Formats: sequence, C-alpha cells, structure tokens
Amino acid sequence: MTTVICPNCNSTNRVPQERLGDNPNCGRCGGALFQGHPVTLTAANFDRHANADLPLLVDFWAEWCGPCKMMAPQFEAAARSLEPRVRLGKLDTEAEQQIAGRYEIRGIPTMILFKGGKEIARQSGAMSAAQIAQWAQSRL
Repeated sequence: MTTVICPNCNSTNRVPQERLGDNPNCGRCGGALFQGHPVTLTAANFDRHANADLPLLVDFWAEWCGPCKMMAPQFEAAARSLEPRVRLGKLDTEAEQQIAGRYEIRGIPTMILFKGGKEIARQSGAMSAAQIAQWAQSRL
C-alpha cells in the first residue's frame, strides 16, 4: 500500500501501488487524489505531503521571480506526465519563509525531490516540462 495525501482535504489515503493509475478518490472527502496539477504547499500541509510514501517534487518559487513565472506552466505540464508516480507541489518562498529556510533555499526556482520525508535530489534553474520529468524520473 502507498500512502497518498489528498490535495483537497490533506487526509492520508492508502492505495495499492497497482491501483494508483485508476484515478483513485479520497476516502474522506471523495475528491480525486490525482488532478494533473501541482498541489499548493503551505506550513500546514508540507510535512504531511513530504512524508507520504509517494515521492514529492517541490518547486520553490516566488511571485517576483521572472524565471519562476516562466517555469510555472512547464511545472504544471510535468505534473500531468509524472502523476500518479510522483506528487508535484509548489511552495511560495515568500509566504512560507520558515520552510524555505529549513531547506536553505538560496536561489529560485529550485526543485527538491523528496521520498519518505528525505531530500533525495535538488536542482536550481528553470527547466522545460520534458526536462523536469526526465530529471525527476532519473533520480527515482
């Protein structure tokens, strides 16, 4: 069983690995567990998503960052190709400075790939959707 955090209500769901691609719904709220776009991460839900069994790829960004704005649609497209094998999330470093500080984010955009609550890879700089997907898959 794989633990998957609901992007709607943040509850933990257990889904058999072989059923991840069957468009599973949350047992609590009934919402889709995979929606084909990144989940918004905050201090309230970050650790829950990062510690789940499902790998989490986080885009650390800021509203004022030009390269972040350029990469946003690419990250969105990468979510459609990587789900349900990887959960993608976006964390606004200005709004969530404590989490950005915890991971020593010095330049943005920066992506960090988490598995089981541990950082397993990091990449800074804007990338295309294909590059994001290839990078994430090669690290898993």
